[in-house]
Amino acid sequence: MANISDFILKQVSSAAGKVDIPSNLKDQVLGGLSDSIIGSLTQTATKAGGIDEIKSLLTGKTSAASSSITALAGNLFDKNILGKLNLGSLGSQLSGLIPGIMGTLSGFLKDQDGDGDVDINDIILSLKGGAKSSSSGLLGAATSILGNLFGKK
Repeated sequence: MANISDFILKQVSSAAGKVDIPSNLKDQVLGGLSDSIIGSLTQTATKAGGIDEIKSLLTGKTSAASSSITALAGNLFDKNILGKLNLGSLGSQLSGLIPGIMGTLSGFLKDQDGDGDVDINDIILSLKGGAKSSSSGLLGAATSILGNLFGKK
């Protein structure tokens, strides 16, 4: 199965490449954007009706700009990263990248669909923590990364 977290990290790196991020903060910002998006997907996967929301976003039936998943990713990024880094107007630019990055998620399925590599159910399972390749799922990975960023384990 293609790895959605790797895809998200590539999209974050590509989008953030257009923003002048101070080099000493770049890893924290890129990791924070990725973790916020993964966190929003993970939180959505565990709530009632969340799987349908994710499927709708990943298949392009719901636009990223109007998705509650995108709004949650923005809130997580603002709270967990921007609130700690005090980036001023740069923070607004970075938050503004999230809808575009989320919009590429439907492209993840479309790009991979013909190969048989991606099954939306596998993505949902990995978000909920039941993926074959990982016992802790993306939530554990996101928690670990955020803990490392802020010195907590």
